[in-house]
Amino acid sequence: MLNDSERKFIADAKKILVIQAENPDGDSLGSALALEEIFGVMGKKVALYCPVQIPTYLRHIAGWDRVGLDFPTDADMAIIVDTSSKVLLSKTLENPVATNFLNTHPVLVFDHHISVTPDLPFDAQYIISDTAVATGELIFDLAQGEKWTINATAATNLFISIQADSLGLTTAATTAKSFETCAELVKLGADPADIEEKRRELMKKKPEILKYKGQLIERIEYFNDGRTALVLVPFDEIQEYSNDYNPTMLVLDEMRLVIGVDVAIGIKTYPDGKLTGKLRTNIPVSDAVAGFFGGGGHPYAAGFRIYEKYDEFLPELIQCLEKIYADYDNENPPTKSESKETSGDNFKSFRIKEKN
Repeated sequence: MLNDSERKFIADAKKILVIQAENPDGDSLGSALALEEIFGVMGKKVALYCPVQIPTYLRHIAGWDRVGLDFPTDADMAIIVDTSSKVLLSKTLENPVATNFLNTHPVLVFDHHISVTPDLPFDAQYIISDTAVATGELIFDLAQGEKWTINATAATNLFISIQADSLGLTTAATTAKSFETCAELVKLGADPADIEEKRRELMKKKPEILKYKGQLIERIEYFNDGRTALVLVPFDEIQEYSNDYNPTMLVLDEMRLVIGVDVAIGIKTYPDGKLTGKLRTNIPVSDAVAGFFGGGGHPYAAGFRIYEKYDEFLPELIQCLEKIYADYDNENPPTKSESKETSGDNFKSFRIKEKN
């Protein structure tokens, strides 16, 4: 439930700006589109903003093209979805128009990343769930508590949000409540078969993309005694292939499913010296690895962005993972029926100490 001031901000606003971070995913986009629909039913105008283009793989979601790259200033308040970290809003914060707006208007944050310490450099009221598997699940709970109407379109987008962040209701953070929420959303009009059909149609690959996937697989490197699988994607390949498919996502799941691998990482390089990392893991350490480099996410899926030369970053990454593996192994000694090859899903979660 919202408190009185949060409730009043929304009630008084004639136009609401919904902001996504610069790593939009199915949860952030689904949540933003759901809020657009929910507030629209209330008679409010809604503007959708993201500082980067919505990735191609998300464009099966109806309404993605309403997300603007230009920061609007005529809204009465802002709601930030799916992040409370200034790192993931750095492009927005580099914009003086956006910074001025956020410092002079009410801002609410709807998020579910409890492993990330909120650090936005402006006043905001944080609504962060410690049980929701996705921001979409949090928004559903808020809608139920505040008696907001969820029509079929909003239900569809909330369903997409939850399915995206829970990897189809399969992650360790998924709860019985997550299943119950999805069931309610289906009752409200979400059509899982239609959503999946549209996603699959968009996921079809050109022959050259499949060929490129083979090249990426050949370049996978293994570190930390085979527990880490890593692939590097240079900028020229990002330019060539990203419009058709996100290069790292072509191989990340296959990397994670290699016997003995606990952490799969895709690294992209950019001309300005930026490196971005995307992680998928078999043990609950993704957020710890990403957090070491100033990023965040979930125990089994996370990301980060840094400005550093790759040759300098790689030894630091390997050393970081060595410590994380050691801490994890100490916290989770194998039982007689388990071995190192056992999936990390059977182990309890833990929180790694922050980088000094």
